[in-house]
Amino acid sequence: MSKDELVGVVATHLRLLQQSFDAFDEAAATALGLNRTDLRALDLLLQDDGPLSAGELSNALKLSPAATTTVIDRLQRAGLAERIPDPHNRRRVLVATTDAARDAEREIYAPVGVAGSEALARYTTDQLTTILDFLRTARQVQEEQVTRIADIRP
Repeated sequence: MSKDELVGVVATHLRLLQQSFDAFDEAAATALGLNRTDLRALDLLLQDDGPLSAGELSNALKLSPAATTTVIDRLQRAGLAERIPDPHNRRRVLVATTDAARDAEREIYAPVGVAGSEALARYTTDQLTTILDFLRTARQVQEEQVTRIADIRP
């Protein structure tokens, strides 16, 4: 197979990988009774950086404050997030995950991490270094394309 043909096959498999990510996210959202935007918000809140303000969540999700409030309300009704007082500013409220959200993370996402680690274990250190470089490059390309598309919006 030529290099050009191989590039085409890799591109096809990237598209299929993206479709599998989308299918997984849809299944996870359905299992949790959420929509995809709520799932994205939950993912941000589950990061180990601690609670977020509504404004931080709004910026990360690229949503209006009103839409972010609606997302937070839905996560709260689902028992996956709660509003807590900011310990450093009594006028500010933060959004934090609940134990139920951490349980869902263990049930839905932890097995993916284990399976992924097991699958990657078959590669050598040099191969993993190449894979990591590829993933960083692919992410950079995608982020550049997001910017390109955002710039052509009416």
